[in-house]
Amino acid sequence: MSTYIPERLKAQIEACDRHRCCYCLTSETNSGIPMTYDHILPCSKGGATTFENLCLACRTCNEFKSDTTEAEDPLTGETVPLFNPRTQKWTDHFTWSLDSTRVEGLTATGCATITALRMNNPIIVSARWRWTISGWHPPAD
Repeated sequence: MSTYIPERLKAQIEACDRHRCCYCLTSETNSGIPMTYDHILPCSKGGATTFENLCLACRTCNEFKSDTTEAEDPLTGETVPLFNPRTQKWTDHFTWSLDSTRVEGLTATGCATITALRMNNPIIVSARWRWTISGWHPPAD
């Protein structure tokens, strides 16, 4: 079931998120696939269709996130909230591997989000390698 998102709100989100996934930072330009709109707190769990609760997500991150809001940190086994791109800073929770192909977790939230959203699946890691050697990745900010 999809939720109606007004065009003005979509434009605000796209401008703020720079047409890239707020979780794995894949850009729409690199992937060639339009981003989806993710309810950070899903509607099924009471989340509203507001700027504060919506972000852009690539199809892979959005599919694996589904209605998940927390996951297990693979290092500690602790259940922690997933990364919230509207209230948390990406660089506080994630960094790039030395070759820029893998997202690495800096916190329990980062590690749990990477695992839950399968942010380092073989297809995207291969794509990031090609983007990196072309100078298109990682994002400068």
